[in-house]
Amino acid sequence: MKDIQMKTLLAALAIASAFFGNAYAQADKPTIVLVHGAFADSSSWNGVVKILEKDGYPVVAVANPLRGVKNDAGYVADILGSIKSPVVLVGHSYGGSVISEAADGHATVKALVYVAAFAPDAGETAAQLAGKFPGSSLGPTLAPPVTLSSGGKDLYIRQDKFHEQFAADVPEAEARLMAAAQRPIEEAALNEIQTEAAWKKVPSWFIYGDGDKNIPAEALAFMAARAYSRDTVVIKGASHVVMVSHPEPVARLIEKAATKASQ
Repeated sequence: MKDIQMKTLLAALAIASAFFGNAYAQADKPTIVLVHGAFADSSSWNGVVKILEKDGYPVVAVANPLRGVKNDAGYVADILGSIKSPVVLVGHSYGGSVISEAADGHATVKALVYVAAFAPDAGETAAQLAGKFPGSSLGPTLAPPVTLSSGGKDLYIRQDKFHEQFAADVPEAEARLMAAAQRPIEEAALNEIQTEAAWKKVPSWFIYGDGDKNIPAEALAFMAARAYSRDTVVIKGASHVVMVSHPEPVARLIEKAATKASQ
């Protein structure tokens, strides 16, 4: 009887040790904050989140409002202010403009990761950077703008063009769902002048596909070089949603940034 009680006690201690050990590991890791871009939503990070959480990282996938750089950066900055641990801030596409603005003044942000993302300098716009080099075919694939009661205009990609333009390396059935659920961006957001460039102060990492049709690969390479990227990963043939089609290398680069940020 005593042997059974002892085995039960040892088993309970082993479970408690595993639980608290895992909790400690998570507490010891920086929080990963993911910011999606235009024509996407937080679910675009699902594959990446699954890997990061399995590896013990706390993750927050922000619902980016897509209303304007200053507005959206303010929203993300409020979330950053609520997180007490060190942060790795990750942006996709237009989300790169947002994190470049939001990170300013937040000492908890230890690393920036740009995933097929804009990294504007102060005084630049996303639209300017997209047009700096040839190759973007986004314009002709946009649907007629939706006029807002505020006076602005929302932009969508035509659903029949979405797969080819935005997510060519994603299975067609999945791309159709993404097209139907896409979040619009206010047109003015892409033409709003950047006021902060956090990558000048915070170490950065870049990953993108050379099959990107929204932001030309040459523009992405230019921004990565200008930011003195600690590591730049180029996925052959990958589309603009490289985090959807290739979540593993995206997650691994984020974890690399997190490891460096913790040193």
